[in-house]
Amino acid sequence: MVPVGDRSPLGLGFALEVDAPADLPYDERRADALITVTADSAAGPSAQTPSAEILIMDRSLSMTGHKLDEAKRAMWAAIDTLRDGTLLAVVAGNHEADVIFPATGGLARVDARTREDAKLRVAGQLPEGGTAIGRWLDRARRLFATVDTPGTVRHAVLYTDGKDEHETPEQLGEVLASCTDRFVCDARGLGDDWRYTELLRVTQALHGGAEAVVTISDLTGDFTRLMREAQRIVVPRVYLGLRLNSRFQLSFVRQTRPVEAELTARQQRGEETHVPLGSWAPETRQYQISLRVDPHSLPVDDTLRAARITLHAEFPDGTRGPCAESAALVVRRRSTPGFGIARSPDLTRVENERELGMAMRACADAHLRGDLERADRELRLAIDLARDLGDTARLRSLRAVAADGPDGLPRVRRDVARGRILGIGLDSTKTARRPAEQHDRPPQDAEPPREAQASRACPRCRTRPASPTAKFCEECGHRLGDPGPADGPRDAL
Repeated sequence: MVPVGDRSPLGLGFALEVDAPADLPYDERRADALITVTADSAAGPSAQTPSAEILIMDRSLSMTGHKLDEAKRAMWAAIDTLRDGTLLAVVAGNHEADVIFPATGGLARVDARTREDAKLRVAGQLPEGGTAIGRWLDRARRLFATVDTPGTVRHAVLYTDGKDEHETPEQLGEVLASCTDRFVCDARGLGDDWRYTELLRVTQALHGGAEAVVTISDLTGDFTRLMREAQRIVVPRVYLGLRLNSRFQLSFVRQTRPVEAELTARQQRGEETHVPLGSWAPETRQYQISLRVDPHSLPVDDTLRAARITLHAEFPDGTRGPCAESAALVVRRRSTPGFGIARSPDLTRVENERELGMAMRACADAHLRGDLERADRELRLAIDLARDLGDTARLRSLRAVAADGPDGLPRVRRDVARGRILGIGLDSTKTARRPAEQHDRPPQDAEPPREAQASRACPRCRTRPASPTAKFCEECGHRLGDPGPADGPRDAL
């Protein structure tokens, strides 16, 4: 590992670590690295970061009755939790998106009077219409654009109990692209009639978290906690900077901890590629980068810098600049053809954690389409992977929907609530917060010969798995070993 120093852009000190094997096999076409970013509270007093909050409430017709009453209580609790001075707006969404607070549009500064006004407007909402999540988010984007104070943290939270049926997936995608790097958004699914894939699209594009709220009355406590966590955010925007050697191309960037998310499509290209990492409180996150290379373009046994990695942050005056010392991803092509190189144990763990997430989504998807036999098979695989990883959180989530079948093997409970299955889909992206301990790590054996791995190429897209034990294709999500390309689940990420 290569630790580097830090300095504080706004009450946080950032540190960067790069973990990557320096040696590449003679014919390797891929160079991977894990990047760990840690933000700690800086010593000494610091100014309170200005913040803007938008609460988005689902008032579609399906929210009639108890659900809307409980949702209003949650909104009231969220408003009460906000500190004075926070900029606030409330959007009521169905197939349209109306700003119900403040009445003048824009955002209003929270104090005792505006807090009561906002709660009264929430109380007056009646259920009607359908669901168009993209329109809600687009309204939030336009509201946040009216905030002109530099360095303001922009955070939104939404809940929904239904499917995004009044717009196409493409329309939602266009809105998410326009909202990326504009604000952070958390999302909640109420009850059992929403799609977990839609919430994951929202939260992964907007650096938020998604949860299933099966018991509607739990939403109040959840929203209270969310508001407290949002008020811990110190730095509005952070970016991962990548300056690549001309021999290398960026294949992908993924967040791997504490929540998995694909970041590749968000890259901002220039002389140095910047990948938005969202807003930051004191915390640690981990990322995986993968570079493509023609091995014959690399000199043999010479050390070469494949990439320069930097970290940038938005400062209080709204400018963007470095917030940590840069680090290098260094590689050396070995001279012996067919000689395997031991993979980084932490990279191996990340790949196994991703396998677990794919198995969980495959279980949820199979159950939601009524294929119980497939769901049972994927559940058993997911339980085994979670147990091997020591991932107690996801193992607990899986066991909550499992029961012993007639053959004594785990299977999905036949009376399980649909909301619990949707929760498995959301929990699939939540990785263990701690790094792998030594006793958790698989032995560092050399990789099997290249021809052995090539024989396991994905039958759908022909991608060769990075890990010789992979159960799913990293590129398209097909379950390796299935007979045909149409049978495997696609990765929901």
